[in-house]
Amino acid sequence: MTHATHPTDHLPTLRPYRTTTDAAAVARLVTQSVRGHWTYAPDHFREGAPGTRPARLVAEHGGQVVATARLAPFGEGVPDALRLDVAGDAVAFTPLLLAHLAAIPTGFRRVLGVTREDFTEQMTFFAAAGFRNAWQSWGAHLDLTTFDPAPFEALQKRLFLAGYEPERLAPDTPGAGSEADWDALYALHQTGVRDQPRNPTTTPDPLTRDGLRDVIRREEAAFVTRWRGQIVALTRLTPRGTEVDSEGTVTHPDHRSRGVMTALKAHALTWAKGEGHTHAGTGGTVLNLPMLRVNTRLGYRTERMWITWEKDL
Repeated sequence: MTHATHPTDHLPTLRPYRTTTDAAAVARLVTQSVRGHWTYAPDHFREGAPGTRPARLVAEHGGQVVATARLAPFGEGVPDALRLDVAGDAVAFTPLLLAHLAAIPTGFRRVLGVTREDFTEQMTFFAAAGFRNAWQSWGAHLDLTTFDPAPFEALQKRLFLAGYEPERLAPDTPGAGSEADWDALYALHQTGVRDQPRNPTTTPDPLTRDGLRDVIRREEAAFVTRWRGQIVALTRLTPRGTEVDSEGTVTHPDHRSRGVMTALKAHALTWAKGEGHTHAGTGGTVLNLPMLRVNTRLGYRTERMWITWEKDL
Protein backbone atom coordinates (compact mmCIF):
# COMPACT_ATOMS: atom_id res chain seq x y z
CA MET A 1 0.00 0.00 0.00
CA THR A 2 1.42 3.37 -0.97
CA HIS A 3 0.94 6.51 1.06
CA ALA A 4 0.17 9.89 -0.48
CA THR A 5 2.87 12.50 0.04
CA HIS A 6 1.75 15.22 2.38
CA PRO A 7 2.17 18.65 0.74
CA THR A 8 4.36 19.85 3.64
CA ASP A 9 6.67 16.82 3.66
CA HIS A 10 9.32 18.72 1.71
CA LEU A 11 9.34 21.72 4.05
CA PRO A 12 12.13 22.00 6.60
CA THR A 13 11.52 22.12 10.34
CA LEU A 14 12.51 25.38 12.03
CA ARG A 15 14.02 25.43 15.50
CA PRO A 16 16.44 27.44 17.67
CA TYR A 17 20.13 26.95 17.03
CA ARG A 18 21.98 24.60 19.38
CA THR A 19 25.66 25.30 19.82
CA THR A 20 26.51 21.77 20.89
CA THR A 21 25.03 20.03 17.84
CA ASP A 22 24.74 22.65 15.08
CA ALA A 23 27.99 24.63 15.13
CA ALA A 24 29.84 22.52 12.56
CA ALA A 25 26.93 22.47 10.11
CA VAL A 26 26.32 26.23 10.45
CA ALA A 27 30.04 26.96 9.96
CA ARG A 28 29.97 24.94 6.74
CA LEU A 29 26.81 26.63 5.44
CA VAL A 30 28.04 30.16 6.20
CA THR A 31 31.44 29.49 4.61
CA GLN A 32 29.71 28.18 1.50
CA SER A 33 27.35 31.18 1.42
CA VAL A 34 30.26 33.64 1.17
CA ARG A 35 31.92 31.52 -1.53
CA GLY A 36 34.87 30.82 0.73
CA HIS A 37 35.69 34.53 0.93
CA TRP A 38 36.06 33.81 4.64
CA THR A 39 36.42 30.43 6.30
CA TYR A 40 34.36 29.89 9.44
CA ALA A 41 35.01 27.35 12.17
CA PRO A 42 32.50 25.97 14.70
CA ASP A 43 34.09 28.12 17.41
CA HIS A 44 32.77 31.21 15.58
CA PHE A 45 29.23 30.15 16.45
CA ARG A 46 29.33 29.77 20.24
CA GLU A 47 26.32 31.98 20.78
CA GLY A 48 23.12 32.16 22.78
CA ALA A 49 22.99 31.98 26.56
CA PRO A 50 20.39 29.60 28.03
CA GLY A 51 17.00 31.26 28.43
CA THR A 52 17.69 34.16 26.06
CA ARG A 53 15.80 34.90 22.86
CA PRO A 54 17.54 32.87 20.11
CA ALA A 55 19.40 35.19 17.75
CA ARG A 56 19.93 32.27 15.34
CA LEU A 57 17.45 29.77 13.96
CA VAL A 58 18.14 26.74 11.79
CA ALA A 59 16.08 24.83 9.26
CA GLU A 60 16.36 21.06 9.50
CA HIS A 61 15.35 18.52 6.87
CA GLY A 62 15.89 14.78 7.01
CA GLY A 63 17.83 15.17 10.23
CA GLN A 64 20.28 17.61 8.64
CA VAL A 65 20.66 21.35 9.13
CA VAL A 66 20.09 22.80 5.66
CA ALA A 67 19.80 26.54 6.35
CA THR A 68 20.28 29.12 9.07
CA ALA A 69 19.32 32.71 9.78
CA ARG A 70 20.56 35.09 12.45
CA LEU A 71 18.71 38.27 13.48
CA ALA A 72 20.57 40.38 16.02
CA PRO A 73 21.40 44.06 16.71
CA PHE A 74 23.41 45.50 13.83
CA GLY A 75 25.87 47.30 16.08
CA GLU A 76 26.33 50.27 18.38
CA GLY A 77 26.86 52.58 15.42
CA VAL A 78 23.37 51.75 14.06
CA PRO A 79 21.31 51.32 17.23
CA ASP A 80 17.87 51.23 15.60
CA ALA A 81 18.60 48.33 13.24
CA LEU A 82 18.71 44.55 13.34
CA ARG A 83 20.93 42.61 10.94
CA LEU A 84 19.66 39.54 9.13
CA ASP A 85 22.19 36.99 7.87
CA VAL A 86 21.03 33.91 5.94
CA ALA A 87 22.89 30.89 4.59
CA GLY A 88 22.11 27.49 3.13
CA ASP A 89 19.05 26.32 1.20
CA ALA A 90 17.26 29.42 -0.12
CA VAL A 91 13.88 27.66 0.12
CA ALA A 92 14.11 28.05 3.90
CA PHE A 93 15.03 31.75 3.96
CA THR A 94 11.49 33.14 3.96
CA PRO A 95 10.18 30.78 6.69
CA LEU A 96 13.24 31.60 8.79
CA LEU A 97 12.68 35.34 8.36
CA LEU A 98 8.99 35.06 9.27
CA ALA A 99 9.84 33.03 12.37
CA HIS A 100 12.31 35.69 13.46
CA LEU A 101 9.86 38.52 12.82
CA ALA A 102 7.23 36.79 14.93
CA ALA A 103 9.46 37.20 17.98
CA ILE A 104 11.28 40.40 17.11
CA PRO A 105 12.66 42.38 20.07
CA THR A 106 11.34 45.85 20.83
CA GLY A 107 13.22 49.07 20.19
CA PHE A 108 14.16 48.50 16.56
CA ARG A 109 12.63 50.10 13.47
CA ARG A 110 14.35 48.35 10.56
CA VAL A 111 16.11 45.19 9.42
CA LEU A 112 19.29 45.33 7.34
CA GLY A 113 20.95 42.63 5.28
CA VAL A 114 24.44 42.73 3.79
CA THR A 115 25.56 40.59 0.88
CA ARG A 116 27.97 40.74 -2.02
CA GLU A 117 26.44 41.25 -5.43
CA ASP A 118 27.58 37.80 -6.66
CA PHE A 119 26.02 35.93 -3.70
CA THR A 120 23.02 35.10 -5.86
CA GLU A 121 20.74 33.30 -3.41
CA GLN A 122 20.95 36.10 -0.81
CA MET A 123 20.53 38.83 -3.44
CA THR A 124 17.46 37.12 -4.85
CA PHE A 125 15.97 36.56 -1.40
CA PHE A 126 16.34 40.14 -0.16
CA ALA A 127 14.83 41.55 -3.35
CA ALA A 128 11.89 39.13 -3.22
CA ALA A 129 11.31 39.70 0.50
CA GLY A 130 10.62 43.41 0.05
CA PHE A 131 14.00 44.80 1.08
CA ARG A 132 15.33 47.78 -0.87
CA ASN A 133 18.84 48.07 -2.25
CA ALA A 134 19.74 51.04 -0.05
CA TRP A 135 23.55 51.39 -0.02
CA GLN A 136 26.58 50.08 -1.86
CA SER A 137 30.07 49.53 -0.50
CA TRP A 138 33.36 48.44 -2.01
CA GLY A 139 36.02 46.10 -0.79
CA ALA A 140 39.56 45.97 -2.13
CA HIS A 141 42.71 43.92 -1.65
CA LEU A 142 46.37 44.52 -2.31
CA ASP A 143 48.99 41.84 -2.89
CA LEU A 144 51.78 42.98 -0.58
CA THR A 145 54.24 40.47 -2.03
CA THR A 146 54.37 42.60 -5.18
CA PHE A 147 53.85 46.01 -3.53
CA ASP A 148 56.65 48.40 -4.48
CA PRO A 149 57.04 51.58 -2.39
CA ALA A 150 59.55 53.14 -4.82
CA PRO A 151 56.94 55.09 -6.88
CA PHE A 152 55.93 56.98 -3.71
CA GLU A 153 59.41 58.04 -2.63
CA ALA A 154 59.33 61.32 -4.59
CA LEU A 155 55.99 62.24 -2.98
CA GLN A 156 57.29 61.39 0.49
CA LYS A 157 60.44 63.45 -0.10
CA ARG A 158 58.42 66.45 -1.29
CA LEU A 159 56.15 66.22 1.74
CA PHE A 160 59.11 65.82 4.08
CA LEU A 161 60.61 69.05 2.75
CA ALA A 162 57.26 70.72 3.47
CA GLY A 163 57.36 69.54 7.09
CA TYR A 164 55.39 66.25 6.93
CA GLU A 165 56.87 63.19 8.66
CA PRO A 166 55.15 59.77 8.81
CA GLU A 167 55.76 57.40 11.71
CA ARG A 168 54.35 54.36 13.42
CA LEU A 169 52.99 55.08 16.89
CA ALA A 170 54.92 53.49 19.72
CA PRO A 171 53.13 50.33 20.97
CA ASP A 172 52.17 51.98 24.28
CA THR A 173 51.69 55.71 23.71
CA PRO A 174 52.39 58.23 20.97
CA GLY A 175 54.81 61.07 21.41
CA ALA A 176 56.63 59.51 24.37
CA GLY A 177 53.43 59.41 26.37
CA SER A 178 52.07 62.87 25.62
CA GLU A 179 48.43 63.14 26.66
CA ALA A 180 48.18 66.07 24.26
CA ASP A 181 49.02 63.65 21.45
CA TRP A 182 46.19 61.33 22.49
CA ASP A 183 43.84 64.31 22.59
CA ALA A 184 44.92 65.29 19.07
CA LEU A 185 44.61 61.72 17.85
CA TYR A 186 41.08 61.38 19.19
CA ALA A 187 40.06 64.76 17.77
CA LEU A 188 41.33 63.61 14.38
CA HIS A 189 39.40 60.34 14.73
CA GLN A 190 36.23 62.31 15.47
CA THR A 191 36.87 64.46 12.42
CA GLY A 192 36.93 61.33 10.29
CA VAL A 193 33.69 60.05 11.82
CA ARG A 194 32.09 63.42 11.08
CA ASP A 195 33.43 64.02 7.56
CA GLN A 196 33.68 60.64 5.85
CA PRO A 197 30.64 59.44 3.89
CA ARG A 198 29.23 56.33 5.53
CA ASN A 199 26.40 53.85 5.36
CA PRO A 200 25.29 51.39 8.07
CA THR A 201 27.77 48.74 6.92
CA THR A 202 30.73 51.14 7.03
CA THR A 203 29.75 52.86 10.30
CA PRO A 204 32.09 51.80 13.11
CA ASP A 205 30.98 51.34 16.70
CA PRO A 206 31.53 54.54 18.71
CA LEU A 207 34.89 54.89 20.44
CA THR A 208 35.77 57.06 23.40
CA ARG A 209 39.22 58.61 23.70
CA ASP A 210 40.31 55.84 26.08
CA GLY A 211 38.64 53.23 23.89
CA LEU A 212 40.62 54.38 20.87
CA ARG A 213 43.86 54.27 22.84
CA ASP A 214 43.00 50.81 24.16
CA VAL A 215 42.20 49.31 20.75
CA ILE A 216 45.39 50.77 19.25
CA ARG A 217 47.49 49.35 22.08
CA ARG A 218 45.87 45.89 22.03
CA GLU A 219 45.05 45.12 18.41
CA GLU A 220 46.41 47.54 15.86
CA ALA A 221 49.42 49.10 14.24
CA ALA A 222 48.65 52.80 13.94
CA PHE A 223 50.49 55.27 11.73
CA VAL A 224 50.40 59.06 11.80
CA THR A 225 51.80 61.94 9.85
CA ARG A 226 53.11 64.90 11.85
CA TRP A 227 53.38 68.39 10.43
CA ARG A 228 55.76 70.49 12.49
CA GLY A 229 55.18 68.08 15.37
CA GLN A 230 51.38 68.07 15.19
CA ILE A 231 49.43 64.94 14.22
CA VAL A 232 47.53 65.73 11.00
CA ALA A 233 46.81 62.27 9.51
CA LEU A 234 46.02 58.81 10.84
CA THR A 235 45.59 55.31 9.43
CA ARG A 236 45.22 52.07 11.41
CA LEU A 237 46.07 48.51 10.39
CA THR A 238 44.64 45.45 12.11
CA PRO A 239 46.81 42.34 11.59
CA ARG A 240 44.77 39.17 10.91
CA GLY A 241 47.17 36.34 10.21
CA THR A 242 48.93 37.04 6.92
CA GLU A 243 46.55 39.93 6.10
CA VAL A 244 46.20 43.44 7.46
CA ASP A 245 42.90 45.33 7.35
CA SER A 246 42.96 49.10 6.99
CA GLU A 247 40.52 51.39 8.79
CA GLY A 248 40.24 54.69 10.65
CA THR A 249 41.91 56.61 7.83
CA VAL A 250 41.60 60.41 8.07
CA THR A 251 43.51 63.58 7.20
CA HIS A 252 42.93 66.92 8.92
CA PRO A 253 40.89 69.20 6.61
CA ASP A 254 43.71 71.79 6.44
CA HIS A 255 46.09 69.19 4.98
CA ARG A 256 43.93 67.35 2.44
CA SER A 257 44.50 67.11 -1.34
CA ARG A 258 48.29 67.19 -0.95
CA GLY A 259 49.02 63.46 -1.13
CA VAL A 260 49.50 63.19 2.65
CA MET A 261 47.30 60.11 3.01
CA THR A 262 48.74 58.38 -0.06
CA ALA A 263 52.23 58.81 1.40
CA LEU A 264 51.14 57.69 4.88
CA LYS A 265 49.39 54.56 3.64
CA ALA A 266 52.40 53.72 1.47
CA HIS A 267 54.54 54.03 4.62
CA ALA A 268 52.15 51.76 6.56
CA LEU A 269 51.99 49.15 3.79
CA THR A 270 55.77 49.10 3.53
CA TRP A 271 55.87 48.30 7.26
CA ALA A 272 53.26 45.55 6.82
CA LYS A 273 55.23 43.96 3.99
CA GLY A 274 58.39 44.09 6.07
CA GLU A 275 56.56 42.31 8.91
CA GLY A 276 55.76 39.40 6.58
CA HIS A 277 52.12 40.16 5.81
CA THR A 278 51.17 39.13 2.28
CA HIS A 279 47.83 40.88 1.69
CA ALA A 280 46.10 44.09 2.71
CA GLY A 281 42.36 44.68 2.72
CA THR A 282 40.21 47.78 2.95
CA GLY A 283 36.78 49.07 1.98
CA GLY A 284 34.17 51.77 2.34
CA THR A 285 31.04 53.29 0.89
CA VAL A 286 31.00 54.09 -2.82
CA LEU A 287 30.41 57.73 -1.87
CA ASN A 288 33.91 58.02 -0.38
CA LEU A 289 35.62 58.88 -3.65
CA PRO A 290 38.80 60.37 -2.10
CA MET A 291 39.66 57.06 -0.44
CA LEU A 292 38.83 55.15 -3.60
CA ARG A 293 41.35 57.31 -5.44
CA VAL A 294 44.04 56.86 -2.76
CA ASN A 295 43.68 53.09 -2.75
CA THR A 296 43.70 52.91 -6.54
CA ARG A 297 47.00 54.81 -6.58
CA LEU A 298 48.44 52.35 -4.07
CA GLY A 299 47.50 49.37 -6.24
CA TYR A 300 44.44 47.97 -4.47
CA ARG A 301 42.10 45.97 -6.69
CA THR A 302 38.42 46.50 -6.03
CA GLU A 303 36.14 43.47 -5.72
CA ARG A 304 32.46 42.87 -6.29
CA MET A 305 30.14 45.42 -4.71
CA TRP A 306 28.65 44.85 -1.27
CA ILE A 307 24.95 45.70 -1.03
CA THR A 308 23.18 46.77 2.15
CA TRP A 309 19.46 45.98 1.98
CA GLU A 310 16.88 47.71 4.20
CA LYS A 311 13.35 46.82 5.29
CA ASP A 312 11.27 48.94 7.67
CA LEU A 313 9.49 47.14 10.47
